[in-house]
Amino acid sequence: MTPLDTKINENFPGLVVRKDLVKTVKGNAIVPSYVLEYLLGQYCATSDESTIQTGIETVKEILAKHYVHRNEAALVRSNIKEKGRYKVIDKIAVDLNDKIDAYEASFENLGIKKVLVDSGTVKKHPKLLVGGVWCICDLEYSFSEEADSIPWILSSLKPIQLSHFDYDSYVEARRQFTTEEWIDVLLQSIGLNPEIFGRRSKLIQLVRLIPFCERNYNLIELGPKGTGKSHIFSEFSPHATLVSGGEATLAKLFINNTTGKIGLVGYWDVVAMDEFAGSNKKPDIKLIDTLKNYMANKSFNRGTGPQGAEASMVYIGNTSHNVPYMLKHDGLFMDLPETYRNTDGQAILDRLHWFVPGWEMENLRSEMFSEGFGFVVDYLAEVLRSLRNQDFSDRYGELFALSSDISTRDRDGINKTFSGLMKILFPHGEATPEEIEEVLRFSIEGRKRVKDQLMRIDQTYGKVRFAYQAEDGEMRDVTTLEEEEYPSYYHRTLAEGGVDDTSEAVKSGQTPDQSEPTPKTAVLGEKHLTFQENQKGPSFDTLFGRYLAGASTITVTDPYIRLFYQVRNFMELLETIVKHKAPDEEVSVHLVTTEDDFKGEQQRDNFERIKVSAGPVGVNFTWEFDDTGTIHARHIMTDHGWKIALDRGLDIFQRYEMNDAFTFANRLQQCRPCKAFEVTYIKI
Repeated sequence: MTPLDTKINENFPGLVVRKDLVKTVKGNAIVPSYVLEYLLGQYCATSDESTIQTGIETVKEILAKHYVHRNEAALVRSNIKEKGRYKVIDKIAVDLNDKIDAYEASFENLGIKKVLVDSGTVKKHPKLLVGGVWCICDLEYSFSEEADSIPWILSSLKPIQLSHFDYDSYVEARRQFTTEEWIDVLLQSIGLNPEIFGRRSKLIQLVRLIPFCERNYNLIELGPKGTGKSHIFSEFSPHATLVSGGEATLAKLFINNTTGKIGLVGYWDVVAMDEFAGSNKKPDIKLIDTLKNYMANKSFNRGTGPQGAEASMVYIGNTSHNVPYMLKHDGLFMDLPETYRNTDGQAILDRLHWFVPGWEMENLRSEMFSEGFGFVVDYLAEVLRSLRNQDFSDRYGELFALSSDISTRDRDGINKTFSGLMKILFPHGEATPEEIEEVLRFSIEGRKRVKDQLMRIDQTYGKVRFAYQAEDGEMRDVTTLEEEEYPSYYHRTLAEGGVDDTSEAVKSGQTPDQSEPTPKTAVLGEKHLTFQENQKGPSFDTLFGRYLAGASTITVTDPYIRLFYQVRNFMELLETIVKHKAPDEEVSVHLVTTEDDFKGEQQRDNFERIKVSAGPVGVNFTWEFDDTGTIHARHIMTDHGWKIALDRGLDIFQRYEMNDAFTFANRLQQCRPCKAFEVTYIKI
């Protein structure tokens, strides 16, 4: 167990579970994670290994005996008949049969219908009427020769979700964790390994939780396939429902005018619409109008009078192109149906509070999943649900003020995101000014992404300065990451068309979004560059190549060239040096670093192998270990007058699959997402 795992268990005894156990017990059961974790929470919510192993066997036994696999439904029905009474785990939906004035249940996997349910059970668990709920039930079988009689009798029903929790204890326990620790606790709780993700990526993941703790929150996420966009909304909480794009109808979402039955938004905390993108889709105009009014006014009216609801709306879709292509040819809403991009549909987009940049999320790999401890997800789901009753949107008011240029609708989006993230991260209300500013900037960025893309589609949307004023009166602007990476694409409107390939920039060999001119036209100068987390494009060639060209002696000082990936980074720096020197030149490269306490021999062996390899290509490589422990600054010095200061040294890239020869991130540095880092070029 890690120190964080120990701390979670100490402060939340009985409410956490080891996350890799879900895979251990799941087998071939097609059941949401929150159902499995509910059972694990009953028997494995401990750090004691022997108890965990015993609990695993118990949960496996329960699933084997009581979870209904569809292909074994006939056997389970037979068991109920023979035993007279049997406990099953299944998804149950209830409907009113107005011909006999009674509620009837249908069991999804068991394959039985018209099982009578008493009104008290339905009133206690109204979600049974909409979409169905996973439950543990006792079923009885009593055959009767009377016509139209149903032999199945539902004797008890218990939805699989937490029955109660102590909010005050939750808040008090939160105080025992630092902000970094708490973020990692939440990441582990949703099944992700925090060591793989940077700060920005962690916050993006946690934005997906805001619809659970913020009423009527409207979120969109567009990105490549395989990044886990829908997982949270299908597996995480018993209070969310995921609807396929083709199944989203007026009757299903809002109200069935024939039966008068309220739809999903009336019963669920979060309604997520999957497969939202697809340029060839033609959504129902009436559905769009109703969605537009609901997202704006928190109510809907289908001729039966206004109906209020609190469900947050989440829209999930796949993109078919990368970000620069979308920005050059259309925009980040490029893959949405045309109906959502015309005048009526734009109103829905304008009511989105945050735009999750799904292209910043990597395809899920095995190493990204957590094996540590996290909250049993139904416990966290109940925590988030209780937070819907609180409002943290004013928590930045004493420190910062939004620009007067920001409209009421933009302000609402920013405030709701800010409130949601603050409730998730700081339910105890103890955030530093720096942490409050970080959350505020993050909240502004997501709403700015929405508004900037609307302005590309329709120029009648006025330009907005997304900025805020600090206590000292300084106005601080906020930009999106795409804006930083592709400035000349980002600010073009559709009316302006694509990039002119005959422009002077293109003729001179400079692509529109290169931050650096080509070597032929470059003039070296002192400067300071800042890069955001998840930004793509930087490489050692573009950062260092021109400054190292012509040097005969180069000294690299970096105390962290120890582990394999760090040594590989250094090797790639040598590749850059080789690319920028003439074949008949020799360059001496000296590395000053520190020796690894445990793998020093392997470290030396790696350096020896580099030395042997570098000689034939004209690089004389030497190194030394600084034993004083005093080197902290990281920089590159050349004998022709340049010092390049590196706040992170050469460790500027996030983790990528090094062993996959068919991944471009492995072959090209510019395809790797970066960590946040800064570079300063100084003439000496």
